[in-house]
Amino acid sequence: MLKDLLDNKKCFKLVCGAGNEDAQEVEKLVLIYSLAGCNFFDLCAKPEIVDAAKRGLERAGIKENRYLCVSVGIDGDPHITKAVIDQNKCVKCGRCKLVCPHDAIIELDKYKVKQVRCIGCSQCANNCPKHAIQMVTQLQDYKEVLPKLIAKGIDCIEFHAISTDENDVMDKWLQINDYFDGMLCISLDRSELGDKKLKERVKKMLEIRKPYTTIIQADGVAMSGNNDEYGTTLQAVATAQLFQNADMPAYIMMSGGTNTKSIELASLCGIQPHCLAVGSYARKIVKEYLAADDLFTNPDKLAKAVKIAKSLVDVMAVSYTHLTLPTN
Repeated sequence: MLKDLLDNKKCFKLVCGAGNEDAQEVEKLVLIYSLAGCNFFDLCAKPEIVDAAKRGLERAGIKENRYLCVSVGIDGDPHITKAVIDQNKCVKCGRCKLVCPHDAIIELDKYKVKQVRCIGCSQCANNCPKHAIQMVTQLQDYKEVLPKLIAKGIDCIEFHAISTDENDVMDKWLQINDYFDGMLCISLDRSELGDKKLKERVKKMLEIRKPYTTIIQADGVAMSGNNDEYGTTLQAVATAQLFQNADMPAYIMMSGGTNTKSIELASLCGIQPHCLAVGSYARKIVKEYLAADDLFTNPDKLAKAVKIAKSLVDVMAVSYTHLTLPTN
């Protein structure tokens, strides 16, 4: 069970992308990482993407100990935004296409965003010299989407609650709890709230939950993990430390800028998360294979992709007792 993995700190979650609607890529990601030992998969909240993940597991021949989570968001949360290019302002410099980590910018007669591939990272908007790109929130009607997703047999729902609107957060949280009685995850970072208010919010959200039926996803900087450096994962470790010190009846998952350095740095800081979630970096290291048309039919190519993925998944298996503080 998912709870057993969390209790034993043996949970590794692959973040396919809350906004990643590319079904074939998701199928490939789940195939590669499930064979590499990943046991938890975070998906866009669309029934067809859940189906794609299940196809990936079928291709891997794995029927047990693999769990699917769907991510839903709230107005203002970057995970459910999509880039839109204003053609009247665009000067076709190509900078957006150059910086996009997910190849979501396509060039035809003009630059356009392939919406199914846009994950809302804002790299294009942040680097546009003419401010021609806006990030537009893609809101969902929970009453419509949740029953369809639950019918697919999901194991967890992740709620991205990065917002300053406390009433909206609690309204959406109560809706999710009304529909789903399984494991829930609260995804939060410190971009909008200070530490005190962040802890108060989570404490209030946990009051309606049984102990240890909730995961607190301690986000560092969302969708920032392209570099495998200590500094990239620093904020995720700091946020995890905040919640570990708060001693709440919930599991702690590190995410947002996470990479191969995350568990080591967490251990050196005395933090022991129950789960490590990796998205941007996990997708980046197998990007070559995700683009391969013959991945499903080429065993050698698949084996190479799995080997690379396993080097990342295995970092969660590092024993905390084997890591020691550096000496002067």
